Amino acid sequence: MAKCDQGYLCEVCGEEVEDLSESDLYLRFIIGEVPVRDLLTSPERHLKCHPFLAQFILDDRFEPVKLDSPFSKENLDPAERSRMEALVTRGFQRLQELRTLPPMPFAHYPLPEFQTAG
Repeated sequence: MAKCDQGYLCEVCGEEVEDLSESDLYLRFIIGEVPVRDLLTSPERHLKCHPFLAQFILDDRFEPVKLDSPFSKENLDPAERSRMEALVTRGFQRLQELRTLPPMPFAHYPLPEFQTAG
């Protein structure tokens, strides 16, 4: 396969991130961490290859990630942990929803509070 025929490669494992639903980059875009202008230049990872972020996903469609490190969500202030779980879980759910929707402009991908008027 020619390099131009490949999708984004995970900067951690080197494998192709084959589907939007497993994209760390697009999850971070949806939750307001990555601006649209950076989508083509930011590194890509599978959700599982970014365990710090993945540990906040609380959804039956995603296998839980537990960190045994100083970066574990268990070491966060309970209010911040709850805030992150709610935000990242909503972002993950939006990421899954996008797979079922007709094509739309990127500006409509993020959660409502992160969409910019355009």
